[in-house]
Amino acid sequence: MVVKSNEAQRKCFLGVDFLLLSHGPESMVTKMLYKMGDSPPLHKHPNEQSGYVISGSYRIVIDGVAHEIGQGDSYTVPRDVEHSIEIIEPGEVLDFFSPPRTDYL
Repeated sequence: MVVKSNEAQRKCFLGVDFLLLSHGPESMVTKMLYKMGDSPPLHKHPNEQSGYVISGSYRIVIDGVAHEIGQGDSYTVPRDVEHSIEIIEPGEVLDFFSPPRTDYL
């Protein structure tokens, strides 16, 4: 599957805007468009999640441990582990999910 940049689907989940870039039966790629005021709550899901920070700075809490991350940093959240993210400086983050998040489709 190839998704051209002008074909990416713009979506919103819990008040956070993102682009659904591509997805298949086993994985999904999104670009989160974080802005000040976004506040994704502490949550967990049955999908492993890995991310790469394109821009901005964030405080991510994974299983009760807080980390400050910024441009060029990456992370992985195992499936069913509670996590949250606080926006310190707005920016963009690529997120990869396996399996795909059905609530993002």
